[in-house]
Amino acid sequence: MRGISDTLTIGERVAWYRRRRGLSQDVLAGLVGRTTDWLSKAENNRIELDRLSVIQSLADALGVTVGDLLGEPTLMDWGPDTGRRGVPELRAALMDYRMLTPLFTPGQPEGEPIGLIGLRRDISASMDGYQSARYAWVADQLPGLLTSTLAATRSHQGAEQDEAQRLLALAYQATAQVLGKVGEAELAWMAADRGLAAAQHSGDLAVTGSLLRSVMHCLTSTGRFDAALNLLEDAETLLRPTESDSSREQVSVYGALHLAGAMAAARAGDRNAVRDIMERADQAAQRLGADSNELWTAFGPTNVAIHTVATAGELGDHQIAADLGRRVDTSGLPVERQVRHHLEVARALAARNRGDEALEILLQAEVIAPEQIRYHTMSRELVLRWIRNSRGRPQSHLTALARRLHVVA
Repeated sequence: MRGISDTLTIGERVAWYRRRRGLSQDVLAGLVGRTTDWLSKAENNRIELDRLSVIQSLADALGVTVGDLLGEPTLMDWGPDTGRRGVPELRAALMDYRMLTPLFTPGQPEGEPIGLIGLRRDISASMDGYQSARYAWVADQLPGLLTSTLAATRSHQGAEQDEAQRLLALAYQATAQVLGKVGEAELAWMAADRGLAAAQHSGDLAVTGSLLRSVMHCLTSTGRFDAALNLLEDAETLLRPTESDSSREQVSVYGALHLAGAMAAARAGDRNAVRDIMERADQAAQRLGADSNELWTAFGPTNVAIHTVATAGELGDHQIAADLGRRVDTSGLPVERQVRHHLEVARALAARNRGDEALEILLQAEVIAPEQIRYHTMSRELVLRWIRNSRGRPQSHLTALARRLHVVA
């Protein structure tokens, strides 16, 4: 991870960076428009720093990144079905100069063009793997897949080249998604940017919209909420479904893009924008009529309900998030969506001093997707805070979870 120990809470990182900057609590509190008492409680884990807009303001005042305060992990654990390099090898693939120009094509064999059927199958497996929260396995597959798919774009012509560009865009999208999960925001941005270029070359509007969503996620995760919302408005005209000539893929991507935009608006604290954007997303979901997973969006009425809970949590409406969250049935969605919702509900319950229920939800989610719980900032922060605030010896199952998340020795 960046900077300092991943065994510190967000509040403790704020205190660490504040002291490094030579700022008093009075000065930092004034810079973010808060009281000294509020900052003291935040640094000592007596109040929760669980809104990204607040964390962003502290990061800006301290001259650090949001990732520095979140302490996002970049070390990906090895597993029985993974290699031993993971993110470093993926970083090397993205920074390989041969990926930038056809003058030096990596991995292109002599003779017949690279087959697209096998690439399509492998990219689908990687996207499915991401939705199953098998991040280490996907990271292990992607370096070779990026090289092969890029070579395919340079060995085909015409319609086959367009299809190869489409596949390359999706490979870069999978890359951006995995890197975003483990806190590599800059590399995720690089992958999303290259994926968007490939999508435009393909001429596939739905895939272009899908990569715009990846770009929006990168902007939001680095605190650039206004830029994310500007992107949404720019994309609105391009992607808005017509009554007669829009595929289910396009409708799904349009709706999913708006869900990402609603999260950016919530993190910016703009309730009116959240309401308007969620309304457009809901209209798209109603047009589909049921949940679907077109282009791996998991978009439909249930994902709209999930984001209703998530935006409420980001806006600080924890009672609403807790009450509504318990009523949403996510069992028909991909694992990644199910567990992300569990995290939102756990955060809301914890904020309402229902820590035992929140811990039980985390433990259930860990059974479903251990990697997602291990790498997500929200679960790590909750567990760290519970450990810090325990009176006496923490419960054994909490301590065991903290060790599995590597937030205590």
